[in-house]
Amino acid sequence: MSTDDDRSTSAGGYPGMYSTGGEDYSGGGAHRMAEPSDEDYGRYDDSGYSSSSTTTVLSKPGAEEERRKPGYAWHGGLDFGLLVLRLVLGGTFVAHGLQKLFSLFNGPGIDGFAQFLGTQGFSQTTLLAWVTGVSELVGGVLLVLGLFTPVGAAAVLGVMANVIFLKWSGGFFSPRGFEWELALGAAAFTLLFTGPGRISLDRPTPWGRRPVPLGLFMLIVAAGLSVVTLVVFR
Repeated sequence: MSTDDDRSTSAGGYPGMYSTGGEDYSGGGAHRMAEPSDEDYGRYDDSGYSSSSTTTVLSKPGAEEERRKPGYAWHGGLDFGLLVLRLVLGGTFVAHGLQKLFSLFNGPGIDGFAQFLGTQGFSQTTLLAWVTGVSELVGGVLLVLGLFTPVGAAAVLGVMANVIFLKWSGGFFSPRGFEWELALGAAAFTLLFTGPGRISLDRPTPWGRRPVPLGLFMLIVAAGLSVVTLVVFR
């Protein structure tokens, strides 16, 4: 009985697969494998192997890294976008808070804003004027700095929720509608769950890295205080 190794390596044997060169393989009919060509890289012959055999499959360099490459990742553009959003939104409410508290920028001041609240059917108007002005000013400053961002976003969101309720009957479009307040409120709502980004003072904090839990809690707080304001003081 003959085996594969007894077969000739001449033209009648396996040319291109086996060679007999080298002193260590000169006797006993032993042969050595020839080096695979570049075009055979990554291919293998599974003939003669059962399904239980373990075979290592070669892959081209970089294939594994390409497979593990994430489809989406946080990037610097998101941080820059959130910074711009915070500066615009926070700066807007800082200006409105200064109008109400200190009559800056041709604002009504506490007395003038309290009178306006009286025309909308509110009681305790002076107290509400102070609460509204402080909420806008402090909330705006926190948003600009990116410090305790969920608290600042909830403060301005609560104010906007009340204004939207008051202007609901005027329709959507300005000047009597609530479109402007809806846009500001939506921006504050967004920051509750995205967080302030890495360009902020909240970056090393737990709520800076994972904003959703505190954001959800502050959303509930803002909604509750808005309802209390409309039910108790109006």
